[in-house]
Amino acid sequence: MRIALMLGSAPNALDARAWPRAPFDHIVTINNAWRIRDDWDDLCCPWDFPEDKRPTPQPNQRLILQEDFVPTQNLYGGFVYAGGTMAFTTAYWMLAALKPDVLAVLGCDMHYPASGQTHFYGIGTADPLRPDITLRSLEAKSARLMILAARQGCAIVNLSTGPSRLVFPRTNQAQLSQIRPAPFDESLTKAALARESALGYQVPSGRYWEEAHRFDVAEIDQLDALWLRAAKVS
Repeated sequence: MRIALMLGSAPNALDARAWPRAPFDHIVTINNAWRIRDDWDDLCCPWDFPEDKRPTPQPNQRLILQEDFVPTQNLYGGFVYAGGTMAFTTAYWMLAALKPDVLAVLGCDMHYPASGQTHFYGIGTADPLRPDITLRSLEAKSARLMILAARQGCAIVNLSTGPSRLVFPRTNQAQLSQIRPAPFDESLTKAALARESALGYQVPSGRYWEEAHRFDVAEIDQLDALWLRAAKVS
């Protein structure tokens, strides 16, 4: 069984600092999360992540940039349907590139308190909360990700114990080898994918904001609702 860990920048991501490497076969970090532990394998960051905040990769480490993750996200429908945050983008890249049996997530809950610390390094920008047509329902985008992962035999789980916008099942490191993909409604999933294909909201360049005039908010909301139903999430 191949188990991968995805680390974001929420305050609870620091929990992973004390974890042993096992049972993780691969550790992927997002943006500043590479600072949490030095045995990461891949760092995913967008074009505007400052170069002075990027590490110098060791021989066994890689930087995964837009030329790597945009094509893989397109394999899963593109940013409009999959969600335009680095957490969703990184997860889809992991599904395509690593093909894990279990994808465990920590520090990516997309839940931000009204005051106080928002990221493990202090106060950061709440990227998922920006007014973005791809992020109208973070719950639905996570439901879609969970279903498409399950369709390729991968279970996505959340190792966080705090509030979360993700709908993934919760678990802990000790149970990861026993996790199986979450159940979902295949008929509704096919209906959602067919609707996505009919709408044609794919943007191969990944720069979906340049074509925002093409996208109908009502259609996206209906799709989100369909994905939630397919994932059996209330």
